[in-house]
Amino acid sequence: MSQGRNFIFSASIAVALAGCVSTPAPGPVEVTRFHDASALDTLGRGTIFVQEAPGSEEAGLELAPYKAAIAAELTRLGYTESTRSNARSIAQVDVERYAIGIDGDRRGPVSVGVGGSTGSYGSGVGIGIGINLGGNQNRERVGTELSVMIRDVQTNQAVWEGRARFEPARGSEEAQVSTNASIIADALFREFPGGNGETIEVEVP
Repeated sequence: MSQGRNFIFSASIAVALAGCVSTPAPGPVEVTRFHDASALDTLGRGTIFVQEAPGSEEAGLELAPYKAAIAAELTRLGYTESTRSNARSIAQVDVERYAIGIDGDRRGPVSVGVGGSTGSYGSGVGIGIGINLGGNQNRERVGTELSVMIRDVQTNQAVWEGRARFEPARGSEEAQVSTNASIIADALFREFPGGNGETIEVEVP
């Protein structure tokens, strides 16, 4: 009987250790921001409406967790969320989720929104994400790219835009949509508006 209990205990420890090994700590969120220097005093003020970006293939419920996380961050920064008709600013959201194979190659899309490029007045061709996040390349991961552009309603000009990329392990808590949305939105708006054209890495606790 004692041997049976010892076997069960050993097996439980082995399973627990295997679980720890299979879900490594998440890497940082890579963030790049641009802003219009002449509009800095308007950022974080007034009413704002959060919507999907033009060209996004997914909308509505598919983007809802990310839109909600972004709205929460914008409210924290000083904006007041409002209806489209009453908004002084519009935040356009695009989200792309994709699988990354054990060989490090990018696979097909995963569940939430494969959207079009937001474009960029900062770079002219969209914000490029070029830093290698590193980490364990031998495990499958789920990549998320979140793009947000804030436009002035009256002029339709972009006053701020940013893109964040996060690649947690597949099956980890950080890869789950609700947690993923909260982490990546927090990183994107950390120290808002951020350095113009600067790419940073935000560590995930």
